[in-house]
Amino acid sequence: MLSPRPPAAHILAFAQTLEGGGVEKALLRLVKGWSDLGRRVTLVIGDATGPLSRDLPDNVETRLLGRSSMIGMGGLAAVTHEIGPDVLFCPGNHYSALAAWTKLRLGSACPPIVAKISNALVRRDHGPAFAMAYRRWLRWHPSFVDRLVAMSPAMAEEACAEMGADRAMLSVIPNPPVLGTRDSVLPAMPAGRFLLGVGRLAPQKRWDRLIDAFDRIADRDIALMIVGEGAERPALEAQIAALGLGGRVSLPGHVADPTPVIARAAALALVSDFEGVPGVLRESLAVGTPVISTDSSVAVREIITRPSLGTIVTPGDAGALFAALDDWLAPGRARPRPVPQPGEHAAEAYLDLFDEVVLERRFAMAA
Repeated sequence: MLSPRPPAAHILAFAQTLEGGGVEKALLRLVKGWSDLGRRVTLVIGDATGPLSRDLPDNVETRLLGRSSMIGMGGLAAVTHEIGPDVLFCPGNHYSALAAWTKLRLGSACPPIVAKISNALVRRDHGPAFAMAYRRWLRWHPSFVDRLVAMSPAMAEEACAEMGADRAMLSVIPNPPVLGTRDSVLPAMPAGRFLLGVGRLAPQKRWDRLIDAFDRIADRDIALMIVGEGAERPALEAQIAALGLGGRVSLPGHVADPTPVIARAAALALVSDFEGVPGVLRESLAVGTPVISTDSSVAVREIITRPSLGTIVTPGDAGALFAALDDWLAPGRARPRPVPQPGEHAAEAYLDLFDEVVLERRFAMAA
């Protein structure tokens, strides 16, 4: 007997690039999970030449729009109209403008849109004027998004406050955990103890602050490794050279699976101005590596729940960051017990939500 067709049998998701961001990493894990569970998934990508291209699932349909055009404001709408998916998934905050434009272009023909909140909605890096404009933009989201997904309860509460969203349109679904890959090529690691940073070399991550704080540490035998790639590499390399840290600080580039490196590190530091739910903090605690993190998201305190796991500092507080590093890098410092990551059934939870949203749309149209 054939199984009935699920309401959200065909899911369309999209991403501009596969350069290595956390949003895109989580998206690839999700689309693989949906496809493995029997759904048809189409992934629209502007540029698929980045390091995450190796993680594209074989059983997911991929539409490449070309490096020069990327997705563009009309490209996503055109593909959506052409293939007629049951639901459109927006994987992060910075992609929601494409979802809004698709809704405007297609009107009632646009499928239901489910959007994930991937970053903090209150940003310290915004000036007063931009912050006001950004909040107005956030408050427009309930008009074009059918459902919002927060990755933690605190982020859901922030969405209600900043977006003016009704709690009923919000679901809380953690990102699926990172699964280790056996064939991942690892960078050369320092022979001794080392501090680790993992993330894109992007302004948001503020690796310059970490390098400055690391330069003040008294123990000159400790090394620093920052795993990731991005546009800030030249500036960071210049900073490392200016401080005379070339022999102690390394930037080995993108690593497909940094878990073995995280497990070897004495501590992991994340010093971003803003984040969503930083997966790297959970990945670190899952292997018993303590963390030092800026208070870059309401979700950080949901991850670092007690002093034995790590330290939270205010972004830009150089003294507090140095003190936290000095504390956790002290010889013989006890490591935390591993903390299991949530999100094991994230793919299934999303599919339940997609089915619910599609059915709601059908019932509303039939009424």
